[in-house]
Amino acid sequence: MNRATCLSRRQALQSIALFALGSGALTTLAAPVTLPSTESLAASLDQALRVKQPLVVMVSLHGCAFCKVVRENYLQPLRASGLQVVQIDMRDNRALADFDGTSLTHDAWVRKQGIKLAPTVLFFGAQGREVAPRLKGAYLPDFYGAYLDEQLAVARRVVAGT
Repeated sequence: MNRATCLSRRQALQSIALFALGSGALTTLAAPVTLPSTESLAASLDQALRVKQPLVVMVSLHGCAFCKVVRENYLQPLRASGLQVVQIDMRDNRALADFDGTSLTHDAWVRKQGIKLAPTVLFFGAQGREVAPRLKGAYLPDFYGAYLDEQLAVARRVVAGT
């Protein structure tokens, strides 16, 4: 094999690696992005309302690819900017205190809310009331951010009392 052939193969492999990195194909090597869970929705809501923000709750399902996209690309950046965002998992038996203090599991809370689709994103204000329409499922990626921004704006207006 001559030097030109080795160079072109090396360049081809480098190009493939760069493409894979750029397209996110190798992101599975990185640590997964997670949202915090909560043991008490009332306590999480109190933290949100102290800074005059709604509580955002993502209902997720383990292994759900759409949940991963919503969590990593939309909700984690909002959380990083200071918004109170928590995750509740379908089919999870961890303990959870509802807004009224009732003790149940994550899965029981999801069923109580009538949620059958993951991801579902909910927005809560005072007394644990939903203050904006739920986002059910993962909309087209080109529009999901706009849908989320719209519902978050509605929720923020309700929480602010305007």
